[in-house]
Amino acid sequence: MSSELKLNRRSMLRSSVAGSMLLPAILNQVAGQSTTDPAQQSPHFEPRAKNIIFLFMTGGVSHVDTFDPKPALHRDHGKEIKADHPEIKDRPGYEKIYLKRPQWKFGHHGESGIQVSTLFPHLANCVDDIALIRSMHTSHSNHYNATLGMHTGSFSFSRPSLGSWVTYGLSSINQNLPGFVVIAPKQTYAGTQVYSSDFLPAVNQGTLVVPGNQPIANVRPRISTPVQRYQLETLRKMNRLDLQQKGGSHGRSARIRSFETAFGMQNAVPEAFDFSTESPRTLSNYSVTPGQSTGFGWQCLAARRLVERGVRFVELIDTGSSGNWDAHGDMMTHVGLAKNVDQPIAALLKDLKQRGMLDDTLVVWTTEFGRTPFNNTADAPGREHHPWAFSSWMAGAGVKQGMVHGATDEHGLRAVEDRVHVHDFHATILRLMGFDHTRLTFRHAGRDYRLTDVRGNAIENILT
Repeated sequence: MSSELKLNRRSMLRSSVAGSMLLPAILNQVAGQSTTDPAQQSPHFEPRAKNIIFLFMTGGVSHVDTFDPKPALHRDHGKEIKADHPEIKDRPGYEKIYLKRPQWKFGHHGESGIQVSTLFPHLANCVDDIALIRSMHTSHSNHYNATLGMHTGSFSFSRPSLGSWVTYGLSSINQNLPGFVVIAPKQTYAGTQVYSSDFLPAVNQGTLVVPGNQPIANVRPRISTPVQRYQLETLRKMNRLDLQQKGGSHGRSARIRSFETAFGMQNAVPEAFDFSTESPRTLSNYSVTPGQSTGFGWQCLAARRLVERGVRFVELIDTGSSGNWDAHGDMMTHVGLAKNVDQPIAALLKDLKQRGMLDDTLVVWTTEFGRTPFNNTADAPGREHHPWAFSSWMAGAGVKQGMVHGATDEHGLRAVEDRVHVHDFHATILRLMGFDHTRLTFRHAGRDYRLTDVRGNAIENILT
């Protein structure tokens, strides 16, 4: 036997993974950081969706300038209102606050007549396919905490992300691709915690894809396929012997599967991100030019291709070169940000619908909180953080089309009708994936944890 093939178990592990995509989950399992595999899960009822595309607009999109028209803000622009909430009255510079009008016009769209502002002309043409939630509210006004809460249900401590809970609850469709993928140019607030599996098995951690010429590093094999196959088969025999000698465990079985998955990903991953087979028309619809490998349009098209190939949960985070939606200084930054995502998201919805994929794919659009309908002066160019009210929407599998759920007061200050907390939002997503959020739990540190902590109810009104 050649020296190339003379490997002990330790070097076998090292070399067989070195040429593949080094998933965080694989590395964690090899290092022994995950000692349990999820118990076999079964949906509690028939799932309406089999995949999720989660669109996160980081920074805080202004609801009163996008999806929640407030004529009273025009009427009462400049009117002083009482700062009677601790989050306002205790903030320096907010001894007095004044209502501030929206800076964009709203119009009725589609057969449903849902109003959307001129910031989103392409999405406005898709309103008949979405359920718009105008009564969202959250539990924190800081970016870090609100972002953490929107992704994990916890506003203070690291917990498993929504994507991790979904993949924990449902097995992978494609064994050659990760079940949970996050596509982002750079990290958002709360960093890697937004796609961490935390105390769930490491296999449920999200895999980060960074748009560019090499979206995933180290995916190309460094040794020949025959040698890799020999190594994997030998490793499989060693692992079986180890299982016989030391007894079976979910952790060992998961580690064995991880190396097999990594081997398959060497072909599956490059193919998934190769857009050369897409038609010029499709690329144009997504605002992608041939050879382009960045931009939110690229992210949206990649998401469609990944769910098409069986990835359960794909999150797209809008953290592009134009900054984020945190418009303290100037609301006009919303113009470029909206233009960057508007056509690609509309193209994604239309593409999924045309291919029949919207029937079993859930598309979710959200941000961490809204922006204040007021400021310390009426003519202040920006808006501040606003956790009391914001807008989100869902479309696709199991979601009613062309409807509005909930409402804020006449000035958009607070959600007042059919209020939806982040926990309710999460409970609804899990329901569409076939799970009762109170029963999808994991025992850790002596207690049963769930995504929604001890709160939350699915939004029955938006479900078909």
